[in-house]
Parts: sequence; structure tokens; C-alpha cells
Amino acid sequence: MSDLVLGVSAFYHDSAAALVVDGAPVAAAQEERFSRVRHDAAFPALATRYCLEEAGVSLDDVSAVAYYEDPALKYRRVLTTFAGAAPNGFPSFRDTLPGWLSWKRRTADVVRKELAGLGLGEVPELSVRRHHESHAASAFYPSPYESAAVLCIDGVGEWATTTLWHGRGTRLEPISEIRFPHSLGLLYSAFTYFCGFKVDSGEYKLMGLAPYGKPRYAELIREKLIDVKPDGSFRLDMDHFEYLRGQVMTGRGFEALFGGPRRTPESPLTEREFDLAASVQKVTEDVAILLARHARKVTGERNLVLAGGVALNCVANGKIINAGIFDEVWVQPAAGDAGGALGAALAVASERGAPRGHLGNGTDGMAGSLLGPEFDDDEIAAYLDGENIPYTRLTPQELSRQVAGELAQGRIVGWFQGRMEFGPRALGARSIIGDPRDPDMQSTMNLKIKFRESFRPFAPSVLAEDAKDYFELHQESPYMLVVTGVAPSQRVDATGGGDAAGLDLLKVQRSTIPAVTHVDHSARVQTVTPERNAPYHRLLTAFKKQTGCSVLVNTSFNVRGEPIVASPAEAYACFMRTNIDLLAVGNFLLRKSEQPEWREETDWRDEIPLD
Repeated sequence: MSDLVLGVSAFYHDSAAALVVDGAPVAAAQEERFSRVRHDAAFPALATRYCLEEAGVSLDDVSAVAYYEDPALKYRRVLTTFAGAAPNGFPSFRDTLPGWLSWKRRTADVVRKELAGLGLGEVPELSVRRHHESHAASAFYPSPYESAAVLCIDGVGEWATTTLWHGRGTRLEPISEIRFPHSLGLLYSAFTYFCGFKVDSGEYKLMGLAPYGKPRYAELIREKLIDVKPDGSFRLDMDHFEYLRGQVMTGRGFEALFGGPRRTPESPLTEREFDLAASVQKVTEDVAILLARHARKVTGERNLVLAGGVALNCVANGKIINAGIFDEVWVQPAAGDAGGALGAALAVASERGAPRGHLGNGTDGMAGSLLGPEFDDDEIAAYLDGENIPYTRLTPQELSRQVAGELAQGRIVGWFQGRMEFGPRALGARSIIGDPRDPDMQSTMNLKIKFRESFRPFAPSVLAEDAKDYFELHQESPYMLVVTGVAPSQRVDATGGGDAAGLDLLKVQRSTIPAVTHVDHSARVQTVTPERNAPYHRLLTAFKKQTGCSVLVNTSFNVRGEPIVASPAEAYACFMRTNIDLLAVGNFLLRKSEQPEWREETDWRDEIPLD
């Protein structure tokens, strides 16, 4: 009889649920995809219901529930932090304490109550795991390695902010940790906040902004903010941060160091923000490399696996790989707190004797991270016909051929196929795609499709067998979590850009695939195989056959501030609200020119807060 474990993460950001059967993930999703609230922190009732329905089971069939962190331990850290910051931290203490006294320290009881309220059966035994244990389990157990060094870096869990583990077989051994308030993730978030972006949301914007600047503040950061040792361990100078004392990340200490007040959100970016981003990115990369070297030395392992929010820093991941410290590096595709739900479930499943059945198959255990809901053609047709939406129904081969032809003519396509991705990246299941050879594609997609800042780069998807023709890639990158250089053979002379600086760098063509080449000749690459995503591989193959190019622009199927679309109705709404030209949903192709006029009673932009 199969052993089922349900994992839950909730109440901070990116709540999620995951179901593991005999140690293998079978369903996982973030609550935001169903509630349509970006980074939803609420109990993942809808995601939990989906996971159980996907497996055709109820809570009566589940042997255990795993919660991704220890609320009692976290409560003690919160009290200790406020006590240490007294009296300056009193306003924050006053605002936060009621939640901890009323329910947060009893989160496990809240989880049981919420699960019972679903009416899906009796709630089984609940196991509370530690935050970094959940991250480590999410990274190691689905990884393709029998043994590996495991490095987890984030903002903070209960106390730990950075942990090193040794994974062997079905066991995870903790080795060392760095504790709050000393946090590489919170250092990066402080600069995210200071540059005018949202914490726990805008860090990827800071990473994308970094190549526009110069790391002229890096030495100042090392001198005043973070003391880094040769083994990568570090301490922050808390006199320059405010997160111990209040509800903001930075204050006068940062202003004095970096030449003035924090950038006002949505105001024009200046050279200072470019250089601040470049500087903290450089420091983060350097610390990550030191930590990786230490992990290799301590464990003796040839492979490294990564999780935690900082593992979503694709540039740092690429630097670790290029440093040649390990033979291979594997990153959990849901590396942030959403992945904690999966990790908690895997930790419990391992304790219960679950095998790592994917080992020896030459792949990882994440099923391409396609663990979310899917809609068959009958369900899609019922929706389209019910709404009187015009479409053409095609075979999978003809759909790929026609879409490839439209892409080659400069059209932008909404691509909705198969099971939805788990994690923050669109991987060719819920994607907006375009021709990377078009030098105007990057600005067009940013400003007319995504309605977001012009500086933000787009990622390429490439046929795995052709990746080395386009990129300086030394291993697979199936989850779009590694930044590497565009191959010299694809670069073009950019000297015509003259003295271009700042956002003017966007106008300088640097390669044969300019829409996915960042201003420093880098790209966040996704390698595509038929085993992980057959429909998307078929489209890339058709595009290559028609154009000779094995690469497509791939960005998430949503607009700025909105969660990635989860249903055909949401895909159609995004298609009609934007300048997407065609929508391929299942085996149905919809053309914008054939659609009835789109009407809404209110402006949808008013309902979606900016990220």
C-alpha cells in the first residue's frame, strides 16, 4: 500500500501544498495560483484540495501531514529579537505581538483546524519540521545524486539563515549553520528595499538591474556591513540595518553610507541604484562561492544541491558552477518557501522509509517541476464553446508547426500546455513566448505584454542538444536557475553603442539572439528535453526546422503583479488584456484578430497591485 505525506507551508509568503507518494512528488502548487493573490500567505486550502484531487485521495488516505517550520522555535526567536532591540523596537513589537500571542505560536493547531475545515476526511498525524530542514530535504531528496553537499541560504527560518548539510542515500546530516540576524538573504533584501523594490518580491529585479551598474560600493559593503571569513561564514553590522528595530529594512545608517535616502518606488532609476545592485550582487556571489568551497572541503562531495530564497539568485548559481568547485550543481526549482511544503513532506517520507526511486534513471525526481493542474482538450473545449470563443482545433504536430511559423513572423504567443509549473519560473507550460532574434522583442514584451519595467531581461529556452551552440553552459539547466554567458560565436560587435550607459544599454544589440541577451552578454537559460516537456520541445524543434534557430524567448504567462495563469479562463483573459497575438491552449489555437471585443466592467489594472 502506498504511503502518502502531505506537506504545507503557510503564513509568511508563497504558501503552498505538496503531496508525496512513496517518496515521489505527485502534486504541488502555490496557493497564489488559485486565489489569484500574488505571494499569497494564507493557509493553502485551494492548493491542498488540488493536491488531494490530483491523486484521487482524501485526507483519510494520507498517513502524515508535514508543516515546513517550527512555530514554537520561531516564536522564541521573535521574543528574543524584540528583547534585544528594546526599547527601540517597541512599535514593531506592539504591532507583531498580538498575532504571536493569539495564534502564530500555535500554528500547528491552526493547520490542523484548517485541514479539518476542508471536509476531506480525518486529519492525520502532523509533524513539524524546521525551516532549513525543509529546504535541505527539498534540495537533496529529489536531486539526481546518491550523495551531495547541501547548501541552504535564505532570509531566516526559525533561527538559521544559512545551513550546510551532507546528504547520503536517504539521510540528511546537518553540519553547520549561521544564525539570525546575520543573513545573506536579508542583506540582499535590504538593498532591494533601499533601491525602491518590494522585499520578498523585488529581489529578482535587483539581480536583473545589477549588470547596468558597476560594483563601486562593494568594498564599502564589505567594510561597513558584512564581515566575511575565508570559509564563507559572516556577520552583519546591525548598526546599519533596521529590521531588528522596526518594520523597514534600512534607515539613516544606509542613507549616510550610500549618499541619500531610499529611492521612492516607481520613480526613475539612477546610476546609484545601478551601482548598488551591482555591488550587493558581487558581494553575494563572492560569499556564495566561499560557502560552496567550504561545503566541498567539509563533505568531500563532487556534487552540490541548493535551496532557500538565495538559491533563486541565478547569477550567483552560475558563478558557483563556473568556479569549477563541483562537478555538477542542482537547484530545487521551488527553492523559496513554497518549496518548503515539498521538503517537509519529503523529510517525513524519508523517515518513514521512502526510497529515492528516481536514482539511476539519469534524471531528478521533480517530474520537470510540472506538478500543478492540467486541463484536457474536452475541458478546454467546454470552456471555449461555453463562452463562444472562436478557435481552430489542431493536432499537436500541426499546432507546433503553425505556432512556430507565427513566431518566426514576429508574433507573440501565449502557450498553455499540460501541467502547471511548481515554483516561480514558467518552464514552457504557462509561458509567453517570442522570437529571440527580434531586437525589439525585449522592449515590446516588457512594455506591451507584461506592463513592467523596461530594464528587466527575458530568459531563453533552448533545445538541450543545441545549448552549447548558443551559451557557455557546462551542465543542464532545466529549471531556468542558472545564468551563463552567450557563446562567443553568437555575439556581435557592440562597439556601435559608443558610450551608452544605464538603460540606454538596452538599445545596443549584442548577439544573434538579442531579445534574451542581457547587457553583460548573459542569459538565464532553460534547457528543454522531450522527457521533461514534450509539447514545448516539439515547438522548439518546429521553430528550429523553420528558422534554423533552437531558441525561444520564454517569460511567465501573466502581467506584472499577477500570479501566473492557472486555468484556460485566466489564460484567455491575459491574452485579451494584452498585446499577445495568439493563444495556444491545449490543441486549440486562438487568433486575436478573430476574437470578439473584450469588455470588462472595471479596469483590471486596478485589481492587480504592482509587484
